[in-house]
Amino acid sequence: MSDLTEHVDAPGGVGAPIAGQSARPASRSGRVRAAPRDGSAASAGTSTTLDDPASAALPDGRTAPNALAAHTNDQPEVTSAPAAHGEVTGRSRVFAVANQKGGVGKTTTAVNLGAALADLGHRVLIVDLDPQGNASTGLGIDPRNFDYSMYDVLLHDVPIDDCIEPTNIKNLFLAPSTLDLAGAEIELVPALSREHRLRRALEPVRNDFRYIFIDCPPSLGLITLNALTAASEVLVPIQCEFYALEGVSQLTRNVELVRSNLNPTLAVTTIVLTMYDARTKLSDSVVQEVRLHFGDMVCQNVIPRTVRISEAPSFGEPITVHDPTSRGAIAYRELAKEVSGVSS
Repeated sequence: MSDLTEHVDAPGGVGAPIAGQSARPASRSGRVRAAPRDGSAASAGTSTTLDDPASAALPDGRTAPNALAAHTNDQPEVTSAPAAHGEVTGRSRVFAVANQKGGVGKTTTAVNLGAALADLGHRVLIVDLDPQGNASTGLGIDPRNFDYSMYDVLLHDVPIDDCIEPTNIKNLFLAPSTLDLAGAEIELVPALSREHRLRRALEPVRNDFRYIFIDCPPSLGLITLNALTAASEVLVPIQCEFYALEGVSQLTRNVELVRSNLNPTLAVTTIVLTMYDARTKLSDSVVQEVRLHFGDMVCQNVIPRTVRISEAPSFGEPITVHDPTSRGAIAYRELAKEVSGVSS
């Protein structure tokens, strides 16, 4: 598989209570369609590095560091940027939940944060782009019970409306994934305008949802590249362990590469610290290190390591439904308020 630079430059590219689900008009496939929300506006490839730009520009001209100094040789001086993750805007917000390291809580954060935002009354869509399909099973969606998946959307131009499934949580919807998506990395290589397929697919429904979370696979291949091109913001979960820090600087460099060539509005705006264990000094050290170098982009609310969060997906439920009074559920509800700009 060619690296991210080749993906960009290749021909075809460019340069928590349960309630009844709201009724939606039927789609051509007999599924329900998402109705516009009143008041809303409009594991394969690896990446090459950039020429180590010192910072990545945010949409409003602010700058944010693109690497952890502890994992670079020159240890650049870092200026903390004002927080962007708590901004309240009148348009839909599309997040790519990305980190090329696996097991850091991408799917867990996408599912539970999405459910917590839905509980606040926001219409939320989770797009499962991971071939493992954990976001789909974690919301109780059986891959054998639907006709279309994100594979069909990306490769066969099926309208995403025909793919979207309602969940058992009011205001929360899912565009599911299946194992077929594993072959998309190869099948997308000769496709025309391959980096923009997800972006074009989301356009008809972008204004139907207040928040769209794209759950990315643990890689920086063509699937993740599609997510970064379609999103306006990047949410990076970072596990509170040493090895989880490695690769974050690479991700931010690739975000800058995508921003420069494919998606000028893209920026890393939100960093979520996950699996925090207050009993260990290492967790505190990681929290301090990340806050030092990424400033106010790091959410104040930290997600603890709990057994209840780990077992919730086996019941097909987010933690806010599985155990609403647990520490994990409370943490994700507070995180949802922070991301949406609602004061506690």
